[in-house]
Amino acid sequence: MSWQTYVDSNLVGSGKVSRAAILGQQGGVWASSAGYDLAPEEQSAILASFSDAASAQANGVRARGQKYLCIRADDRSVYGKKQADGIICVKTTQAVLVAEYEAPILAGEATKVVEELADYLIGVGY
Repeated sequence: MSWQTYVDSNLVGSGKVSRAAILGQQGGVWASSAGYDLAPEEQSAILASFSDAASAQANGVRARGQKYLCIRADDRSVYGKKQADGIICVKTTQAVLVAEYEAPILAGEATKVVEELADYLIGVGY
């Protein structure tokens, strides 16, 4: 399956994610939903947040120029919130899943979709 299929079918196609991208851990966008552009500095900050939770919590998480309050950051997952909307970033063996959701989608619904795809990708070596 292509990276784009994971974005289109597993993430956005779930109905629980509004926009998504898959980044390589060494940088670069492997796939993204149409029009979902993360600036290079946003990509770098997301990648760095897995190893520097304190910075992510102090500075928030940025995507598409939007700043999200970081509510969780560890070496696997980084979650951000802005009112009823949010962002979920999950690191796999080789990639980082970045997914945004908007109300009325609930944080738990989106988180479940993204974390389960991450678990699958880790299980198959990605």
